[in-house]
Parts: sequence; structure tokens; C-alpha cells
Amino acid sequence: MASSPKNNTNKRRPLSQTDPTPLYFRLYSRLKQNILDGTLKHGSQLPTEKELSQVHNISRVTAIRALNELAADGLVSRQRAKGTHVTHKYTPKPVKAPLIGMLQEIESMARHSVVKVIEINDVLPPAEVSDTFNLTAEETTLKMIRVRIRDGEPFGYYISWSRGLDASISEDSLKTNSRLEIFRKNGIHITHVQQTLTAVPASVEVASELEVEPGFPLLKLVRQSFDKDENLVDFLVALYHPERFQYQMDLTVES
Repeated sequence: MASSPKNNTNKRRPLSQTDPTPLYFRLYSRLKQNILDGTLKHGSQLPTEKELSQVHNISRVTAIRALNELAADGLVSRQRAKGTHVTHKYTPKPVKAPLIGMLQEIESMARHSVVKVIEINDVLPPAEVSDTFNLTAEETTLKMIRVRIRDGEPFGYYISWSRGLDASISEDSLKTNSRLEIFRKNGIHITHVQQTLTAVPASVEVASELEVEPGFPLLKLVRQSFDKDENLVDFLVALYHPERFQYQMDLTVES
């Protein structure tokens, strides 16, 4: 349940009385920014007109106008006796970064770790993966499960489903080549990647491979890789031990 932001908002610095910008517009802009950046979460209740007028030393008419502007933008809903609630859902925007650096980092990781291959098989993928690939019920993908080990310690558990590859790929090939190299050798060139990073508890199977207790918190990276024609060619789920793995990015602001 979303917590009410009333107290946090009441502690905010009151609006300046010397700024020539209309007071209603400054209050509207401040609240709008807090909604858009997720400070005021979906479903949370905004302060009443009376509370806003007291905190910011403005008239209730000014506070009402600011709230009405937010409602006109579709950011809040206003109901008599129920108050004003945030209807906008904040969605984090993806960070855009050069792909080449990330792919180089992946290949470096492959060169400086040992691979334990658990499975290589053509399989019917789970529904989530099948839907993402837009497959028919009979279409298969190449499923690979691997564990990466550095200095004797397993740090990453990888399960992937790939198109354009088949089960003829040997364990030795996976142990001596990065998957990017295998893709390239099979005429598949990845040009676009989408990925998300979250935290999840370790399942019994994964915990056993990473030598942790079930429920241990892991970093979960989901990566979708596309070729030059924007066809999805690989769906990867990587689970990392947070004390044995570091993911570093060096981003430059474009002028």
C-alpha cells in the first residue's frame, strides 16, 4: 500500500514570495515534478487545499488552481470528501549507453573466469520467453545453463534461450568461447541490447550452484539481445552473487 506523502510534503520548504512567477504555477510545477520523478507515488494522497495554503502561505484559491491543473494533466484525480490522489504511474526511463563497451566487458568476463556447463538442449521455452520471442507453441529455442567461477568461487548462474543456434554447440566450445563469439561464428551479430537489473532471493537450485543458502539475495539481470534487423536472438537471465560480482559502467554526457 502506498504511503501518504502528506508529512513529507508539509516539511518541504515553502514557496518563495519574491519569485515573480505566479504562485499557483510554482506549486503546480513542484508537485508535478514530484509526481513525474516518483517522489509522490501512484495512489498516494496529496495534502488538502487547506494544508497546502498553510504550508506555502498562499490562498486556498491558489492551491485549488494548482491541484486542478494537475488534474487537467491527468496526473491526479480529485473527488469530494476523498481528496486528491496521484493517478500517474512512474516508470523509470532506460539509460542509453554505447553497446560496444558493455560487450567488451562481457567478453572480458568470459576470458577471466571458468565456465561450468550444466545444460545445452533444444527445448520448448517457458511461456514468458516464448511470448517474448513471439514463437508458436511448437517452436523451440536452444537452452543453455552455465555457472561462471572465478578464483574457485562461483559468482554467476546463467540461463539463456537463443534462436539461430542449435544443440550441436559443444561444452568445450562454451568453455573456451564467450557466447558473443559463438553468435558471431554462426553469423549472428548483436547490435542492440535491452536489460533490467533487480534483486531476487536464490532458489534452492541456484543456491546450490552458487554455494549460498536458499533465499540469499542475488542480483538478477535480464538481457534481451537483438540482431541488425531488430530480431530478438537471445533471452538471458543472469543471477549474480553480490559479493563476488561487480557491474561497472562509465557513461559520458553527450554535448
